[in-house]
Amino acid sequence: QVQLVESGGGSVQAGGSLRLSCVASRYTYGGYCMGWFRQAPGKEREVVAGSFTGGFTTYYADSVKGRFTIPQDPAKKTLYLQMSRLKPEDSGTYYCAARAGSCRGDFTAMHYWGKGTLVTISS
Repeated sequence: QVQLVESGGGSVQAGGSLRLSCVASRYTYGGYCMGWFRQAPGKEREVVAGSFTGGFTTYYADSVKGRFTIPQDPAKKTLYLQMSRLKPEDSGTYYCAARAGSCRGDFTAMHYWGKGTLVTISS
């Protein structure tokens, strides 16, 4: 089965940038819906961004549009979350997730989840 490992979390000042990585094993490029989720302290987990690995679809939460992007490196089987102009409310644990097939339907219904990486934004 697909295994996902996130990395790149840490602490940065508001207004700064950070890049998270999600490395997928047992993964064939072009056939998975993958995305990033986050959970802030005291809040429910929310969708941040997602993309079908074939490049057919992309999605960004309104709260991160214009600030976050999700580039991919098929050769490295890696999905990135490039975050810029970070805000304190971006703090939380970020999770990479995936499922085989399209991104249509319930985007939150992922089959594979990473263990998360912590992001802390200070003001």
